[in-house]
Amino acid sequence: MNILLVEDEPNVASLLHKCLSEKSHRIGIATNGQMGLDLILSQNYDLVLLDIMLPDKSGLEILEELQQAKNQTPIILLTALDTTETVVKGLNLGADDYIVKPFKIDELLARVNAVSRRKLKSETSTEEKERKIIFNNIAIDDGAKRVFKDKVEIKLTATEYKLLKVLIENNNKVLSREQILEKVWGVEYDLGTNVVDVYINYLRKKLKDNSEDRLIQTVIGMGYVVR
Repeated sequence: MNILLVEDEPNVASLLHKCLSEKSHRIGIATNGQMGLDLILSQNYDLVLLDIMLPDKSGLEILEELQQAKNQTPIILLTALDTTETVVKGLNLGADDYIVKPFKIDELLARVNAVSRRKLKSETSTEEKERKIIFNNIAIDDGAKRVFKDKVEIKLTATEYKLLKVLIENNNKVLSREQILEKVWGVEYDLGTNVVDVYINYLRKKLKDNSEDRLIQTVIGMGYVVR
């Protein structure tokens, strides 16, 4: 991870830099509050270790400004102020966690790893929710499982949705009925069923795909293709 350490005590900064670097993290150091704030706002960090007691601008003041700027960089507070009021205020201002000085390095590393896992999980979830598939005038919101044609939502059943998605993800590639059966229904082959043709017709009706320049085209003797 790319970590910024905002710490004015040289011995503490040196120790943390050494320990975190040994775990393959990239470490930047700011020795006062204003420097730390400027770096957080101008650079992309995966995590900030933020001391509360800093010269010129406290950690809590930094949190307030980050909150106003809607900056969501994960932050762990380093504090010698083991008071409930201070901790609660820091958490309410957007800090993800805190650790009280003096602390054990193993404990700090565990908290760093926990924030890293939460960040990764959040990013993965966001990517899945925001995944969109666009082809011509068709848009598929794969997170919400919704389909739009010319920005108007088309209501599809789960099977129709899966069929359309498979066809669009394989656009310009002719898929045989057997291939479609396997990808959509999980059936390797069944030459005795016309379920693929039936659902292609369902899709065409709902998409109003009845013009000569069809989205879903029939390739006689071979299968279907989206072009």
